[in-house]
Amino acid sequence: MAALKTRAGCSLRLLSIPLDPPLPKGEKLIDADFMPVEFDENHFKHIQIFLDQFFPSRFNSQGHLMRNTLFRLHSIVASILLAAAMAGCGKSTPPAPVAPPKSAVPVVESSLSILATTDLRDIEMIIPKIREATGVEVSFKFGGTFESTEAVLNGKAGTDAAWFANAKYLLSDANGLSKVKLQEKIMLSPLVIGVSESSAKQLKWDGTEKVTWADVMKAAKTGKLRYAMSNPASSNQGFMALMGVAAAAAGKSEALTAADINRDAVRDFLTGYKLVGDNSTYLSQKFKERQGEDINAFINYESWLLSMNAKGDLREKLTLVYPHEGVATADYPLMLLNDQKREAYQKVVAYLKSEPAQLWLAEQTLRRPINPDVAKKVAHLFPKDRLLVELTFTTDRAVADSLIEAYLNEYRTPIASTFVLDVSGSMKKEGRLGQLTKSIQYLAGADNSITGRFSRLNSRERIWLMPFSSDVSIASAFVIPDAKDSSAKEAVFAEIRDYAGKLRAEGGTALYDAIYEAVRNMGEEQAKSNAKAKAFAYSVVVFTDGERTEGMNLATFMQRYEGMDASAKKIPVFLILFAEGEASALNEIAKATGGKVFDARKQPLASVFKEIRAYQ
Repeated sequence: MAALKTRAGCSLRLLSIPLDPPLPKGEKLIDADFMPVEFDENHFKHIQIFLDQFFPSRFNSQGHLMRNTLFRLHSIVASILLAAAMAGCGKSTPPAPVAPPKSAVPVVESSLSILATTDLRDIEMIIPKIREATGVEVSFKFGGTFESTEAVLNGKAGTDAAWFANAKYLLSDANGLSKVKLQEKIMLSPLVIGVSESSAKQLKWDGTEKVTWADVMKAAKTGKLRYAMSNPASSNQGFMALMGVAAAAAGKSEALTAADINRDAVRDFLTGYKLVGDNSTYLSQKFKERQGEDINAFINYESWLLSMNAKGDLREKLTLVYPHEGVATADYPLMLLNDQKREAYQKVVAYLKSEPAQLWLAEQTLRRPINPDVAKKVAHLFPKDRLLVELTFTTDRAVADSLIEAYLNEYRTPIASTFVLDVSGSMKKEGRLGQLTKSIQYLAGADNSITGRFSRLNSRERIWLMPFSSDVSIASAFVIPDAKDSSAKEAVFAEIRDYAGKLRAEGGTALYDAIYEAVRNMGEEQAKSNAKAKAFAYSVVVFTDGERTEGMNLATFMQRYEGMDASAKKIPVFLILFAEGEASALNEIAKATGGKVFDARKQPLASVFKEIRAYQ
């Protein structure tokens, strides 16, 4: 809205009004010789009444002003507006205030940007309520747990606050503590085990007797509990579950030390870990596809599992198991990072902890209220007769890091994967080959950040690097030695970094030939390992910067893929969409192979390679 001063000291406020149809070029709203004047709110009120009486159909269904009903008569309207304005010009008595309509948009007094973990996407729906109650405009940016933690620790969050499921890892060292100015717990959700009802009855975990963590570990070790869980090296749920198991197995009431970790117990628990992923959405979809086949349980937050049951699209409902010794609970701390936004932060926290917000959070997201009075009102939403005992967590970063490193290098099923690398001529553009080279080198130890350490190649892992252009190169195999021999491990890393540094771009793109060869290679390796009773988690990772230009087409690939052994067709293919890559074709392959497409067009390629590691 603008104002133009006149010789009489009055001015005209110019309103932006959408017209239907738009004014033709050169046509004016008010004649140039009209004197611009200022209209106060009282004038506009009377003008509104006039327009309602004489031009009731001046707006179309989209709320645009109908030019043919009003603006063809603009000289009459302008005269009326001018007379109304001039009548009030020069008067010292201010007009009576007019109350804004109840439907007016709330005034935004300040803003608060929040870095949140991906499991909090369902909280976005509360933004309008926060704005209305506090005048604070809240915005969210989402990321993975350790990715977001690292951003806060490095001072690169780029937001005023952070909101995680828990902040135990972030606050386990002095640097993290210094970054957080204030923190307030907002809601609660215990990490529990959702077991398919039929399996729960077989295990006698249907409420007839207490279930201990020892029972859980035994069931996992004997193959009776086969569960989905997010990766402990990239996500809060998996990290909390691993820490919880370690705490329960140690049987200590105080914080753990590295010497307290019962490695055999942790290893037994991880024997049942059959479905890996980085986020709950992906894992939920895969769980629905495989429930009752090779998967019968899902370890996640109570809120997520209750929501899955409520949707009614599972093959059978989940019985929620709360181990007797205790559980790890997400308390969702909202943390202030920018002290200049303290006032806005405190307003938002006060609202989120108020009864209306706590009720909304409980009813809409099935997270438990932090407010005890509200908790009583919504008790019917949650399982009854569940005594929630909180397991003791360590505050020592070194213990947490050592447990994650042990998971990656000792406890988990080792990875076997083929990396299909597009080195066609188009990779010469825009530094693409350099990005690919750096991404592979980061996996081989060149990145010492938190996410870099937790996503690099692990001990006992086997990888094949398979470049392709017009033809598919013979895959080069590398075996990562046991973690105990660090010098041998570093030597293999150096070989991989050197190999990546020698990649050269030329030729066409025989994309589907390369993918087929990679899946076939993994299928053969899987058959060899099965014969030797060696278990690996097999996958194929495909990077390409464009569409196929040579070799078999997609239809031929799908036909040949269908003819493969059933075991080979269970190997997921993870594909990276980059530059001119064809999204629809990559999605079709991901769907057929049980894999996933990762979009690297709007984020660093190295970050996408790290993300894929959480799914392998």
